Amino acid sequence: MVSAAPIFYLEVKFIIDLALLVFALVIEGVAFVHCLTQRADALTASDTLPKGAWLAILGICLLLTLLGFGVLSIFGLIGIAASLIYLLDVRIGLRDVTNGRGFW
Repeated sequence: MVSAAPIFYLEVKFIIDLALLVFALVIEGVAFVHCLTQRADALTASDTLPKGAWLAILGICLLLTLLGFGVLSIFGLIGIAASLIYLLDVRIGLRDVTNGRGFW
């Protein structure tokens, strides 16, 4: 007789992994698109990395997540951290530099 517990465990693990993957892709995608649409001089004026550096960091993180390295791998965790740093720190600084104008 086979127990149903391992099957239930695998289903729950799959759903949690899928939710984390969707969360990571949304966060990384939003950060990448936001960085792509900003002016390069605004990033320089806000005393942060240049636009090319942020695009490279966010793009590589998004690519590694899309290639299937997993959200709970070191690359996935670095990608989420870099995206959150951009969204929670750099984006706020950009808003201050541009006087809050724009659709983001």
